[in-house]
Amino acid sequence: MRKLVIIPTYRERENIAAMIAKVFSLPEPFDLLVIDDASPDGTADIVRQHQAAWPDRLFLIERSGKLGLGTAYLTGFRWALDHGYNYVFEMDCDFSHNPDDLVRLFRAAEEGADVVVGSRYVQGVNVVNWPMSRLLMSYCASIYVRLITRMPVRDATAGFVCYSRRVLQTIDLDAVRMKGYGFQIEMKYTAWRLGFRIREVSIIFMDRTAGVSKMSSGIFGEAFWGVIALRMRRIRPASGR
Repeated sequence: MRKLVIIPTYRERENIAAMIAKVFSLPEPFDLLVIDDASPDGTADIVRQHQAAWPDRLFLIERSGKLGLGTAYLTGFRWALDHGYNYVFEMDCDFSHNPDDLVRLFRAAEEGADVVVGSRYVQGVNVVNWPMSRLLMSYCASIYVRLITRMPVRDATAGFVCYSRRVLQTIDLDAVRMKGYGFQIEMKYTAWRLGFRIREVSIIFMDRTAGVSKMSSGIFGEAFWGVIALRMRRIRPASGR
């Protein structure tokens, strides 16, 4: 089974080399696609340097500027489908998601889940080093999503996710509208409405120790209003599915 990890980057020179090394050291083989939004700190240059050692496993897409988290992942999903991957993973570059957990997410997918969520909230609250204000915002956002959508996912905004190829082929990627963290909600909700099986695997989320956070109140504002519109939208599979 071919497995691809997609990591969007912006100003991640302090993390990217260590992340590449860690992913390629795992006992399961994962390929890695970095999608860099014109980082001014040379993040893409570091990726290119490492491609010499991993020409068949490390890939880079450079974009012209900060175009949004959702559009980065959609670009990566299309690339993964075009290149024949069976499982596609989303993950942050800052080690807030433990790369070792990629193997656990893959095992859950092998057991039959169509979407596997690395969940901070499926077994209590497993978040380390976040300020209380941000933790409450994230936790309450997931409660809000469950109330509005009735989707049985406890960590709807999670960005550590595995999608099977069948899910990405069935979802109409051109119809995905949200670009920030609302994108994470929209993808899970769409998969659920299309009848796919979602499983949450408990992880411990560690706040970044290097680099710059991209979180903002505007990101959560998009998700707040977008969920209401999402609940009212008719979900259809991609054309021909």
